[in-house]
Amino acid sequence: MLVVDDDPEVRSLLGRVLTKSSWSTTEASSGADAMATLGRQEFDVVLLDVKLPDASGLDILRWARESDVDTEFVILTGNADVETAVEAMRLGAYDFVAKPWRNAELVQVIGKAAEKKDLRRENHALKEVMTRRDGMPHIVGDSPEIVDVVSMIARVAASDSPVLINGESGTGKELVARSVHLKSRRASRPFVSVNCGALPDTLLETELFGHKRGAFSGAVNSRVGLFEAADGGTLFLDEIGEMSPAMQVRLLRVLDSGEVRRVGEERAFNVDARIVAATNKDLNREATEGRFRWDLFYRVATIVIPVPALRRRRDDIPLLVQHFSAPGARGGQPLRFSADAMERLQRYEWPGNIRELRNLIERLQILHDGDEVQANALPAELTVVKRTAAEPAQTPLVSLQEMERQYVERVLQSTAWNKAQAARVLEVDIKTLNKKIRDFNIVRPA
Repeated sequence: MLVVDDDPEVRSLLGRVLTKSSWSTTEASSGADAMATLGRQEFDVVLLDVKLPDASGLDILRWARESDVDTEFVILTGNADVETAVEAMRLGAYDFVAKPWRNAELVQVIGKAAEKKDLRRENHALKEVMTRRDGMPHIVGDSPEIVDVVSMIARVAASDSPVLINGESGTGKELVARSVHLKSRRASRPFVSVNCGALPDTLLETELFGHKRGAFSGAVNSRVGLFEAADGGTLFLDEIGEMSPAMQVRLLRVLDSGEVRRVGEERAFNVDARIVAATNKDLNREATEGRFRWDLFYRVATIVIPVPALRRRRDDIPLLVQHFSAPGARGGQPLRFSADAMERLQRYEWPGNIRELRNLIERLQILHDGDEVQANALPAELTVVKRTAAEPAQTPLVSLQEMERQYVERVLQSTAWNKAQAARVLEVDIKTLNKKIRDFNIVRPA
């Protein structure tokens, strides 16, 4: 820890308090001294006085942000300087402690700041490992459906608005979420994900919001929640449609206030995490039928990215097969597919979507003899062309005008009737879209 204060008695007192809490401390008596020390050494936490003889704490925070200094700042301030301390938090400080401080409170705040720094360090190391192993996320395909998805990712990444990714299981919704994150200004910050349908309420609550030591039986240590871990980055809420009504209320409260309160704590703190959610359900219908809150739906569905099922983009299957069966892909042997085998892959319905295709290729890489796969080497289920309820075997022929009406209605539903977003997808202006709605007599569902 670096302790920055111009008063030698204060520095000495802080040094004794922190040493008792197992901290190793370095001291700086001025702004110039602090910046020089931060320039040559990395610290977990900097305890920074607001008023210094040659600079203010705000000046040092601005310098640290411009210089990409990776540390957490805790501000020391007098009661009269609370406004300055709040401004310091806007500049990136973790928290502030007023003078005269209570030692227990000071050590607790510093401990939480250190936890956040540790999480960021772990996340950065994990990101490096994942990048070396799998490379950057790559959306494979050049069909019009997937080109629309890639184009939409590029448009929405620049904003901080919540994004809802809608698509069947196995279509690659998390890949889309990671692409949004990596193309955004938050790319250097954490990407944190949680499956909302995989945990019961009690576990999901502590996973998202964290808990205080002793908050409940078994809470032997304090825990940082995923909202806090994703501060400055992106929080991916997978399968948000599975979240219980009680957890929906808690999530909505955080999204409305921007504040998180750990389980067992009275004090709330601000977080800045962009929300990207995903679901394989029709949340519009779920809300209409009372299983999902309308107010939360409007909060998370500011922008909707529909991800097409694999059967809707059959022309991409050869590219996906080539991608998954390339030399070194997931450690398996390289494979080629005969024309008959590829035709069978393209005719199959793929109820498990891309996940099912990837698993098939991986299985063939391990078990298949030879480097070319013939049609008779494919699993028996691929010889049966399955149809889903949503896609009948024979689509009735309709007029061009009716096709346009159906498509406009589909885009409106996919964007939750956000006309501005629908107009962008359709590449028309709002006036033209409203005219089409009137002409086609399209009615928004109740």
